[in-house]
Amino acid sequence: MAFAPKPGCPMCGIVSTATAHTPGQSPRSPDVPVTSTHPEILWRDENFTAYRENAHPVSSTGHIIIAFNLHVPSIYTLSSSDLPLLVNVRNLGRRLLSSSLPPSSPPLSSGNSFAPSAPDLQRTESQFRIGFITPPFKDNKIPITDHLHAHAYLAPADQLGWWRGVAYGPLAWYAIDDLIAEIRESVSNNRVKSGYDNRTYAPIDMVPEAGARTGAANGDEYTASSLAVPDVEDGLVPLSPSSPRASSASSSHSHV
Repeated sequence: MAFAPKPGCPMCGIVSTATAHTPGQSPRSPDVPVTSTHPEILWRDENFTAYRENAHPVSSTGHIIIAFNLHVPSIYTLSSSDLPLLVNVRNLGRRLLSSSLPPSSPPLSSGNSFAPSAPDLQRTESQFRIGFITPPFKDNKIPITDHLHAHAYLAPADQLGWWRGVAYGPLAWYAIDDLIAEIRESVSNNRVKSGYDNRTYAPIDMVPEAGARTGAANGDEYTASSLAVPDVEDGLVPLSPSSPRASSASSSHSHV
């Protein structure tokens, strides 16, 4: 199996623990008690496990870790066919962070029908931080560098400290919106730079698969297979690759 669980990996252990559901419980609801050995699981599906970072949060108002279920070593393993996965990480992070907003701030919907006002949009952009820490940097309190996981937290990061601040600063932090935009630009002529007005609700972001398929001018498609596990409940069908996905990071082709 490509990207199989790695013995001794703490993230693989959390993912494995989160799969132990009791009868009648949904894999998408908290199912593991919060103890010293079991984190507070917030979400579990075919591709991701999200849990609240209670031991060493960077923000007193909310810090969530979204781990890939597969032992994917880094963002450089991802290709354009994994864009829907990244969009799902971003949407999941926003949804979980919305539930962590103070009562005075109403939760923000990520649905397409939601039309945010200017204050809502500014609040979202100013409070939500979702992204990856890129190697060789790491959070010394959560020192896992070879199992891909995203951090989602509510600013300000008031519990960082100087050294941890480097990992979450511009030198090491890779915002997920920037990663998605860079991959899309590498395979198309869509200029999807972050930073402009209404970037969070750009029209292209309403299409999770945008930029995921590649091909030649004659119509031949050579899209690589995605890391995603299809969700049978949602009726998702994986892209049909022309060649199988490489089984290790060293043999995978990166677009980032």
